[in-house]
Amino acid sequence: MIGFRLFLIFDWLLMALPHRWRKKFFITLASLAYRFAEKRNRIIQANLNFAFQATLSQTEKKKIENYCYRNLALNLLQVMENRRNTTKDLARQVTFENRETVDLYLSQNRAIIFISAHFGNWEIGAASLAALITPITSIYKGLDNDAFNPYLLEARTRHRMNLVEKNGAIKHLARSLNKGQCVSLLIDQSSNEKSGVKVDFFGHPTYHTSAAAQLSRKYNAPIIPLYIFTKDEENYTIRFEDPIEVAGDDEQAITDATQRQADGLEKVIRDNPKFWFWCHKRWKSEFNEIYAG
Repeated sequence: MIGFRLFLIFDWLLMALPHRWRKKFFITLASLAYRFAEKRNRIIQANLNFAFQATLSQTEKKKIENYCYRNLALNLLQVMENRRNTTKDLARQVTFENRETVDLYLSQNRAIIFISAHFGNWEIGAASLAALITPITSIYKGLDNDAFNPYLLEARTRHRMNLVEKNGAIKHLARSLNKGQCVSLLIDQSSNEKSGVKVDFFGHPTYHTSAAAQLSRKYNAPIIPLYIFTKDEENYTIRFEDPIEVAGDDEQAITDATQRQADGLEKVIRDNPKFWFWCHKRWKSEFNEIYAG
């Protein structure tokens, strides 16, 4: 509790500074983290080597490794700023591409399953989707230190987001869809045989969460992928991809729809590799040996 109170003082002091100073501070922290996080750097390199093999040079891989920390720092800063910013603030920073289909579904009162990833500034992406497009129900995993959870919840629920705990979350998402409400899922984390199906991802057989496809089939809700991009780390574009429908009632239909999600995610990452969260063990369920040592 004392640590959290000290953090709140730090938060107050930091947020009193101009935005460019706050940003510079977090980028400096990211640079320091990159230099000293040898274990995490090995995970990033293992993922990059596994995904891209020799198609990226070692110099390119090192640049991506470095940017992972910068991007994470910018997301942490965004959490702090989301506790204070307004819908107008988000509207000044974020624009949308290909939203016509989304608007059409919403005009028909159809629930949508939005899927995305830890890609780019996902914190401003989620807040902007909820604040500027439609309220959403989403999943969150509580922090190890319970004292910080109310802070995180305040930052994320301020902009019309309803958050449910990861344990038992599917039933809450199902309840929202049953009421015609929209939900969102991050689909890029490690999965397993219990919670996913095996698809091809970066040329490797990989378990991928099938939750979106299962919910889509049960509630007749289209799956719409979205990803957030930036050129200057100040202005952002959220791009909606083509909707994915589950074509059939058998398990193959679930696998096919999940493969389409994985294919879309892979393409986005291949086109913009530095924006993905490479520092988690994405392939630990299938190829844990790549992280040895």
